[in-house]
Amino acid sequence: MDSLNSSVFDLPLQPDSARTIHETWDRHDPMAQVTDGPEHFQNHPSSLVISGGSGGNSICAAFENACYVLPVSDDGGSSSEIIRVLGGPSIGDIRSRLVRLIPPAPPGSPLDAVRILLSYRLPMNVSENEARAEWRGIIEGQSPLWSGIPNDRKEVIRGFLVYFENEVLKRAHKHFSFLNGSIGNYFLAGAQGFFRSLPSAIFLFSTITNSQANILPVIVTNHITTIAAELENGTKLLGQCEISHPVAPAISSDSELLSLDPLSPLDGLGEIIPQSRSNIMYSQQAKEGGYEPLHSRICRLYYINGYGHEVYPRPNPQFIKNLSTSEVLVYSCGSLWTSIIPCLALRGVASAIAGSRLLRVKALLLNGSNDRETDGYTAVDYIRAITSVLNSQYPPNGLGNVPLYPISAFITHLVYLEGTKVAVDVEAITPLGIKCILVGKRSESTGIPRYDAAVVQQAIEEILSGQ
Repeated sequence: MDSLNSSVFDLPLQPDSARTIHETWDRHDPMAQVTDGPEHFQNHPSSLVISGGSGGNSICAAFENACYVLPVSDDGGSSSEIIRVLGGPSIGDIRSRLVRLIPPAPPGSPLDAVRILLSYRLPMNVSENEARAEWRGIIEGQSPLWSGIPNDRKEVIRGFLVYFENEVLKRAHKHFSFLNGSIGNYFLAGAQGFFRSLPSAIFLFSTITNSQANILPVIVTNHITTIAAELENGTKLLGQCEISHPVAPAISSDSELLSLDPLSPLDGLGEIIPQSRSNIMYSQQAKEGGYEPLHSRICRLYYINGYGHEVYPRPNPQFIKNLSTSEVLVYSCGSLWTSIIPCLALRGVASAIAGSRLLRVKALLLNGSNDRETDGYTAVDYIRAITSVLNSQYPPNGLGNVPLYPISAFITHLVYLEGTKVAVDVEAITPLGIKCILVGKRSESTGIPRYDAAVVQQAIEEILSGQ
């Protein structure tokens, strides 16, 4: 029976469920957020968006009925500290998307208060003791951040933050740093550790925030997920940070390294590589401000285990299922080799994309400029990189006569921005079976073209109307 104190678990998650009103939030408030029913989504094509965290957040509003697939291999930001101490998959990009998809709410409303809490970061330019003191106020329920959050939601969120704190205390010898820590990351990591399931943690986060977010981690695992890149000159780079935005490595103390036990249930079997990486702090603005080019182009991206051996993880079965039921596939703007390709370099993904009978559009949103991973790339280089990865063989089921698909089996449309810094040769791309779509959007501050939701929505509508 429903009641004013009904559980946060009363709400279903997926947008195809018969959900009509956000019943657990502001039930008697005339300004309460209202969700359209399933008939609303039937008027919009189902989309599957492959993206990273920050790269795809600005275009989410372009999709009314979307499933988002994100990597779990980012080893930067406050995620790096969680991984170093607790292990497990990276949850930073997923948390970022979950917060972005929290429905709009009036300022001062309970839902807005929850959004503020879960998007809050502890200060970075303070002492460790000061950061710990603020964190202590949050988990004890005394922080002003709890203001406006109903008590039932508060105690659910606080319960998982306390669980996270308990797991950190079990590993006190690793000296967890709370500087720049994301409260949303801590909550999601606590839920993932409690349920031993990242999808369950995502469900809890979405339910508490009344989000329609349909977010899939590309790999379902409870272990550290690490990517590595091999350059054309034979050099190998370990971890997303080293590939995309290297920072000065932290120096771990001898006592910390000696205290690690590979067989300990707390330190984690086979999760040794990331242990020496401290809280890796960088900002998206700093990343965009300039970069040191790689000495050679990336020729291959692959997954490795804690011992540095190459592994071939299975993709999330729901990812493969959604590829067979979606009408539009979008390779989002963002980091090509560390956000998009980690979602493609998995066995079974290529055949699912090429063999889907419902996918009408397979669109690549070309970046407005190159970065460290793609320095010197043209649009054709982006296309060939994606195609090469998808046509690669991934053991154990990828050995033998694996079919090689044409480029148009993976990409049917290239969307690019007016004034893009990446060279687009339409005459060279069209014979590949790809139609080029030009859209216009320029950043007023930097002059570099950037996508927003309106531009992407316009492009998708143009593509669909032309079919």
